[in-house]
Amino acid sequence: MSEPAGALVVAATPIGNVGDASARLRRELGRADVVAAEDTRRLRRLCSDLEVALTGRVVSLFEGNERARVTDVTEAVRAGQRVLLVTDAGMPLVSDPGYRVVAGCVEQGLPVTVLPGPSAALAALVVSGLPADRFCMEGFLPRKPGERDRRLDQIVHDARTHIFFESPRRTAATLRAMADVLGADRPAAVCRELTKTHEEVRRGTLASLASDTDERVLGEVTIVVAGRPPGASDADPVALVADRESAGLTRKEAIADVARELGRPKREVYAAVVASGGSAPDP
Repeated sequence: MSEPAGALVVAATPIGNVGDASARLRRELGRADVVAAEDTRRLRRLCSDLEVALTGRVVSLFEGNERARVTDVTEAVRAGQRVLLVTDAGMPLVSDPGYRVVAGCVEQGLPVTVLPGPSAALAALVVSGLPADRFCMEGFLPRKPGERDRRLDQIVHDARTHIFFESPRRTAATLRAMADVLGADRPAAVCRELTKTHEEVRRGTLASLASDTDERVLGEVTIVVAGRPPGASDADPVALVADRESAGLTRKEAIADVARELGRPKREVYAAVVASGGSAPDP
């Protein structure tokens, strides 16, 4: 395949194991006229590990300066230069900088090509043991608990598998929130330090994973969560809770029982009961 003289090359870099670097990545690093990197120090460390000599100009491109870099990159490509875009690890744009630069080149009709390779999101998906035929990359959840829970509320009924990145210090709290909003019995996997020496993949329900996770774990974390169970019912939870109460269960027991039957979070059933005009104990 012929290559344009000037182009933006969006390139994936190893997410941990430098041995995952492709021959194409080595070649592009050595030939690029410009390398736009999220962290120039990490770029130079990667090149040292790969024994690749950078001959092009190196510029930083991170969240704080990406908008300002769009003109620099598009002008370089239009001038016939080959610009290599890399982030700290994995594929640019996937919860990493790069979107504005790619969009800028596309809008101006400039060549954009991709150098595929490692991706933490896809690596976690395929080792999670969860369905991979339909999935959604959610990236990082909001830091504020209220905003985080509202985002999770939006995917309660989504049947697709969902992939999240998370900070080690927030992983335990996020798993507890997921168990509360999405359902304690929802299958999930916590993938830590993928491709690195201390790689770990833990699988189980959200409740079990939350209870087994320290308040602060170490390393890069990706959480994969199953979608709404295919057998989940759309039956009226309020009526079912009333039936259980008539049979002698307490309201709290009835809510928990109906949540399990419908494959819905307890808080959702609880909210439906309260919205119907009833009162309910904290589930």
